Amino acid sequence: MLSRRQTLAFAAIGGFVLTDRSARAADEAPTVKTPVRLQVPPGACDCHVHVIPDPAKFPFWSGRAYTPPVDPPEALLALQHALKLDRVVIVTPSVYGTDNAATLDGLRVLGPQRARGVAVIGPGTSPADLDGLAKAGIRGIRVNLEQAGVFDPAASAKALDSAVQQIGQRPWHLQVYSRLSVIAPLKQQLSALPVPVVFDHFAGAQAALGPDQPGFGDVLDLVRSGKAWVKLSGAYRASDRAPDYADVLPLARALVATNPDRLVWGSDWPHPDSTPRSDRKPTDLAPAQNVDDGRLLDLLAEWVPDRATRDRILVDNPKRLYDF
Repeated sequence: MLSRRQTLAFAAIGGFVLTDRSARAADEAPTVKTPVRLQVPPGACDCHVHVIPDPAKFPFWSGRAYTPPVDPPEALLALQHALKLDRVVIVTPSVYGTDNAATLDGLRVLGPQRARGVAVIGPGTSPADLDGLAKAGIRGIRVNLEQAGVFDPAASAKALDSAVQQIGQRPWHLQVYSRLSVIAPLKQQLSALPVPVVFDHFAGAQAALGPDQPGFGDVLDLVRSGKAWVKLSGAYRASDRAPDYADVLPLARALVATNPDRLVWGSDWPHPDSTPRSDRKPTDLAPAQNVDDGRLLDLLAEWVPDRATRDRILVDNPKRLYDF
């Protein structure tokens, strides 16, 4: 595990100024401000995190929209211990483009018993590259339709088809980060895809609009049929009612009532602030959002009161989806 001094040294090498939160992250889990009270079952999995290691060794993509603080694999392991979790899924964030080296390093550090990954690929990613990713622990690819501002369903349809063609016969899934206004027109196409589809962060629903908002019913139909999965993650992306995000509750309950066998939970650690701002350049440090990961995990008990169902979401479903 990196010390505070080592982490600060890495920041100096990379030319970044770290927040105090990031400097301490390798020695403890400062985002867990509230100790977890939830009875966390053995084998529980956090299905959505990122790792941001030393930028001198793992450079950011020049076309990124923001620059996050450093949060290396060792900090993720500290988070896992603090949340009493045994497994994790590391997702390549947009700041690396199609370079998955940071994610692969995280998989190596945490080991095959604990970690799986979701990669981002491009037209130049070869079948041999994909086979190497699979060997390293990758179990799906992410299509980030928000990153490129692709809100046109026709353009999104092409991106999905291209991704599916690249997956080929591999037993992977397609993880989609988008919004309901894009997902709804693609419902028929998504239903017909030959691979499972996993929607990030409540499928982009906005909690203030409730379960009846346009497009959410289409997501529920896809989940009901077993074709699509949804990550109960990023509550602070769906709601501005911190710290308990009470208006997320109806969305979570609707998903659970529809098909709990197609739900997984994720923290979205280390909570990067990827929102474009006029007063911040993409190369400026974007401090992480203020999120209490202990309280976030405890919210799952409110969203899913039945312990057996909750354990399926934390343990059984991730085991099937990510091949633990």
